[in-house]
Amino acid sequence: MTTLDDVRRSYRAAFLRYLARGDEAPLHSGYELGRSAVAGDINLLQLAHVHHEILIESLENTREADVTAVATAASEFLLEVLAPYDMTQRGFRDGG
Repeated sequence: MTTLDDVRRSYRAAFLRYLARGDEAPLHSGYELGRSAVAGDINLLQLAHVHHEILIESLENTREADVTAVATAASEFLLEVLAPYDMTQRGFRDGG
């Protein structure tokens, strides 16, 4: 069972890995996190709140010159996390 605290911990760890390395593995972790969140009935508002918390934490420790890069990375990561929600919604809407 995936709890909101599990999601928060996993989101923070995977996002920070993505910031540090910028490669595909943490993005895949974000996608898997999204799948777990869907299965655990974590709703989009809760997930958006987690994203916002982690982004604010990250920006508090970011040099001004790097803020745009962090914000861009956060957007890329969030899209991966939300992809399973999008697929679930499309499947539901298409009846499959």
